[in-house]
This record gives sequence, C-alpha cells and structure tokens, in this order.
Amino acid sequence: MSSRRTFLAGSTAVLGLTTVTATVTGSERAAASEAVPQTGDGRVSRPPNFVVVLADDLGYGELGSYGQKLITTPRLDRLAAEGLRFTDAYSTAAVCAPSRCSLLTGLHTGHSTVRANPSSGGQGSLTATDTTFAQVLRARGYRTAVIGKWGFGPETAGQESHPAARGFEEFYGYITHGHAHEYYPEYLWHNDAKDPIPANAGGAKAVYAPDLLEQRALEFIDAHADEPFLLLLTPNVPHAPSDVPDTSAYDDRGWTVANKGHAAQVSYFDALVGNVVDRLRSLGLEQDTVILVTSDNGPHEEGGVNPDLFDANGPLRGYKRNLYEGGVRVPLIAWGPGRVRQGTSDRPTPLTDVLPTLAELGGAPSPTDVDGLSAAPLLAGSTDSARHGHLYWFRDEWGVTSRADAQDNKRATWLAEAARRDNWKAVRFAPERDHNLPDDKWQVELYDLATDPGETRNVIDKHAATAGELVALMRSSWKDTYPRRPFGTALALPALAVPGQAFTVTAALDNGSARPWTNAALALRAPTGWTATPVAPATADQLAPGSRLTTSWKVTPPANAAPATAWTLTAEGTAETPSGPVRYPATGTVPTPPPAPVRDSYLSDLTWISATNGWGPVERDTSNGKNASGDGPLISFGGTTYPKGLGVHAPSDIAYHLGAAAVRFTALVGIDDFSAKQSSLGATRAKVYGDDRLLLTTPTLTAATGPVRVDLDVRGVRVLRLVVEDANNRTSFDHTSWALAHVTVG
Repeated sequence: MSSRRTFLAGSTAVLGLTTVTATVTGSERAAASEAVPQTGDGRVSRPPNFVVVLADDLGYGELGSYGQKLITTPRLDRLAAEGLRFTDAYSTAAVCAPSRCSLLTGLHTGHSTVRANPSSGGQGSLTATDTTFAQVLRARGYRTAVIGKWGFGPETAGQESHPAARGFEEFYGYITHGHAHEYYPEYLWHNDAKDPIPANAGGAKAVYAPDLLEQRALEFIDAHADEPFLLLLTPNVPHAPSDVPDTSAYDDRGWTVANKGHAAQVSYFDALVGNVVDRLRSLGLEQDTVILVTSDNGPHEEGGVNPDLFDANGPLRGYKRNLYEGGVRVPLIAWGPGRVRQGTSDRPTPLTDVLPTLAELGGAPSPTDVDGLSAAPLLAGSTDSARHGHLYWFRDEWGVTSRADAQDNKRATWLAEAARRDNWKAVRFAPERDHNLPDDKWQVELYDLATDPGETRNVIDKHAATAGELVALMRSSWKDTYPRRPFGTALALPALAVPGQAFTVTAALDNGSARPWTNAALALRAPTGWTATPVAPATADQLAPGSRLTTSWKVTPPANAAPATAWTLTAEGTAETPSGPVRYPATGTVPTPPPAPVRDSYLSDLTWISATNGWGPVERDTSNGKNASGDGPLISFGGTTYPKGLGVHAPSDIAYHLGAAAVRFTALVGIDDFSAKQSSLGATRAKVYGDDRLLLTTPTLTAATGPVRVDLDVRGVRVLRLVVEDANNRTSFDHTSWALAHVTVG
C-alpha cells in the first residue's frame, strides 16, 4: 500500500511558488477555511464527509433492493434498508458522458457543456465555466478526489477538462471515455501523469483495474480521516465488456459467459461499496459520512449481455440510449447513520440535485444558475423538500444496439427529447438531426406514469393539450449555448511570458451565490524568482450576489528563465460567507517561448507554445487513434492529399512563437475529407490572430464550400494563433484542417 505522501505526489507544481498579497489578513482568512466548528457543549461538529459512488451502466432493476432476483447485492441492499432509497431518481441522459457532466455541474442536458457521448463526435470536454461540486466543497476546506472513470478528454494534463482543473486535488483512473472500456489497461492516470501497469503490458490480464481503484479509494479515506473529504468513486463496472476476475458465484448457472461476467461485475460493485463502508466503520467515520450510490444511465446490452435475463430495467421500458424510463431512471441510495433518514422517497430526483445537496450539507455557497435543487432537507427527514416543476432530457446519439433501437421503434439514432411534469412524461423524436426542426415535424408520445410506469400506452390522442405543454417545456429547457454566471476565481494570463519582460496578470473573484460575501481578497502566487506587483486594489469589504472583485499584477519573469517551459501561476480568492470562510484557487500556466524560426518552415515542424484540441502532428488528444506524435492521418481536401498540416476539432486554439522573425503566413483551411465522409453537418469558422490582433476570419467552412486560402502579412507578430470555432452549435463533425501551414522568414 502506498503512503499518503506517495499518493499526493504529483498534485503540486514542480516549480517553486511565491505569494503576493495585498494584506496579511487575506492569507489568514484562507487558512481559516480549514477550521472545524464546535457545538455549544464543546464537542466538535464537523461537516459530513461525502462518498459519491457512480456505477457505469447499472440498471434500475439490478439491485436486490430494486427487485433483482438473480444477482446478489447484499451490501447495497443493506444500505438501502438502513438509508433512504429513491424510487424515482434519474440520470440526466441515457448515455454516460452527458450524464456525468450533469452530475458534476448540476446542469441538465439542455444547458450542460457535454450533451453527447464521444461516439457522436469528438471527446466531450468540460470547460473553465463548469463549476463542479468538487470546486464548491473544496472552497470550504474539503479534501477532494475522483477515483475511477473521469470520462472527459482530451487525454492530457494541464487542460481545463482535467480533474485537477475542475476541483479534484487527487485523481487516479481513466481520463477518457474509451480508455475506461479496458479492464486490464497498460496504464492509468495518477494526477497529471500516466502510471504504468507493467503486468498488463502486451494485452496481459494480470491486474484488474477496479481492484486498483478500490485500493486508492481506501487509501484516500485513510489519509483524510481527520478532515472533511469528498470522494467521487466511479468504477467502470458493469460496463461492457463483461471482464471480471471471478465468476464463481454464477458458474453453476446455465448462462452465457457474458451474462455470468455481467452478474459478477454487479456483485463486484456491491462488494466494493461494502468495503468502503467497512473502512469508514473501522475508522469511526460512519456517523460523519454521507454516501450516495447511483448509476449514470440504464442497463446496457453490449458484449453479448442480455439485460432481459436479469430484468435489468425492472418494470420500466427501455435500456441505455433510450429516453424511456428504463434508459434514465436509476437506483439512488443515500446512507448516513444519524444524518440520513431511513425509508423510501418517490420524489422525482435527477442527479443534477447532487451539487446543491452536497453544498448545503457541507455549508458551501453554490452557483445560483444550476438546474438542480437541494435534497438536503429530504435526507434529514423533512417532507417539504423543494420539487422540480419538470425534468428534461436530451439525446444526440449515433450508437445503436438492437433492444434500444426496437424500443425506439427504429429511431435510436434520431435526436430525441423528453420531459416529465408530475406523472406526465412526453418523449419526442426528430426525423432530421436538427434541434431547431419545427415542433410539428417531431414525433411526440405521451405517457401517464401514475397508471403506466412501463410506458406501454401512448395517450397523446386523449391528452393532446398536456403533450403540447410538455413540448413547450422541452423547448424552454434547451439553449444552444448556456452562458454561465461567473463563480469563484478566474485567472487571465497572456499567451507568452518573455524572459525579462513585464506582462499583466488579471484575476477576478465572483460571488455567483445567492448571499453576500464580506472581506473579499485576491492574492497571486508566482514562480520563485519572478516579481509580481499589484497595480489595483485587491480587497473588497463586501461582494453582493452577482458582483465581482477584479485586480491585476505586473509580473516579470527573470531574464534567465528557461525557454519552452510552462510556468504555473495561481490566483486565490478568499471571502467570508454566511456559512463560513471560502477559498477559491485558479491555476494557469504561461509558457516561455521556444526559439523563433530561423528559416522558412511548416508549422507542423515547429514547436508549438500551446495546443487545444489539436490532432495530426500536434497530437494533443487521441481522437484519431492512439498514434504517437506526428503520425496522425494525412490531410486531404477534395481528394487532394497534403503531407504537411494541422488537424484540429472545433473549438481549437494552437499558438506558435514567431518572435517577429516571419513576414508571411500561408495555408489552406477547411472541413477535410475525413470528416466530410462521415457527415455533411460540420460547419466551422477559422480565425488567425497576430499577438492580440485579429488578422483573418474566414467565411463559414463546410464540406460543400471547400477550403479557404490564407495569405497574411505577419511582420512584427510574436505569437501566431490559429483558432477554429464551431459555426452551427454542433461539434460532432467539425474536424477542420490547416494544410500547408507555412511561415516565410524575412
């Protein structure tokens, strides 16, 4: 077992940091967020620990406490008996990536950043605007970890979608969706680096990854037993394939190998949760911990698994990928002796409620623009917990499985939406993949869940007005883009830090909560040897809801700062809130430049400063397969292949250091043949920036329009940025390429 010191290694920056603050009290207030309150009789009244356990493709009916007869789940059944079992809990999507995004951020799929699985296009990513429940709780001194399947890309450190950027101090597991399909991987990620598993090299099945995840989860609990913690535990069972080391509990059944494996995976999940509970009990933490156990969507049928054998969706219609109840209604068990009441709740409870619930229980401010409602009063036994006016689901899925397609009447690849209000549930399908299709073009169904929870009788003919009202709710729930109210600390850094030259760093602390904050302050930590001087006030006596504190610093790296190096800076906002002190860190990197080109060069032969969503020679993610740097697919337009270029996916941003040495930049940019063969729906715009000046914006690029020629004067430009933006609010087929991207040196 590794030590706490070993586990935490890598979670801090390699470079030394110095701190610049406006006042000493700002640092004191930050440290005070670790304080633990006391009750009137002097006993420590600590906030609860949280363990959120998310299964992968566990169906509503796959636990004994939800009616399962063939698969044994004694530990979870006991938790359900001792805690609160929800009968009407819902994932916010019928597939995992959008569901997990909603769980983390409290936004349903009409507002969330990730609304589709990677099978429908590029790997979904969280952004700097996504506030997760880890960020919310970390501000109040919680230690935070996610162990298991993260499910968002790209598969690299130092980017906005990495767990470390979204509030998790510690991470062990899979970054991307596809990698999590491997139960015997050759590596897992530990914080910002790949952690090899040599025993699994060459396809060997020696070390079962969920065993490693359990070990790390227990180590995290051990390490933080004396302080409040949040553990998000996301094992990849029982997702296909049905790999599991031991199926002996089911070997005497006359089932297929896949079905035995699946049953054993569910029992494995049950035992894993039981081991977590046992560790909490052994440490005396059961009275101080709230556990939530749930699933990201309905049961799967991949890899030869027959969900009907197990009645995996219980009495409900549909499977993973369906917006019928079987695809989105999930088990949810809340357990916490002395903190969670025993019983059953039929409150319709989407997983968007997790963020505000944890925030209220943990005494932390939370964003006001989330779709979730706190269920904290319900857990404590109140009967007047807030209820949603309606629930909403969206589906944009290209993956097809036979049972799910049959339930959808062969419409599994159609855009679909659903809404529930009270016991009315409407589902509708668009025959064209266009969310803006007029309402009368959609195929709408209506069900009364009070009398027909299995959605067997479409009653739209008898209740057309009700169906119309639910369709209107669907329309109002969808936003092409959902601008967020800023929350916490944001940090703005330049594209480049030139050694010996001063630059400006700006930070903002936003009160995106519903209540005022006082004694607000901002501080900056810069690398050792760098100078940072405040140029604006960095404190405020009060921040009203929706208000902002902004300040700037003049920062100068030393003249001998190493070139081509990413340097870490951290802004930290602190304040007093009605529930206690908070601290919001925001970390970013600014690179010192690589050498400027000394001869005419293709950009693909130069070292880039930064690259977001770059493919091909840039190779910053694995969207084109697990290829090494430089061996991405060749770029072609209209059948003509170009050996030099940069493949990207909107949104993308690639920066190069020209150092005022170049005079001309030329390229071809457009939707390439690779993407055009898959769909004609891709539409992007390309922009070129010289330093902070916009040099070019192309017309909308589609497969039909072909590429646009770029020929720009770049004299005096130090940093050249190539940006591609989505042009039609669909990112699935926006693979755009810069062919023959070339600079001429004067």
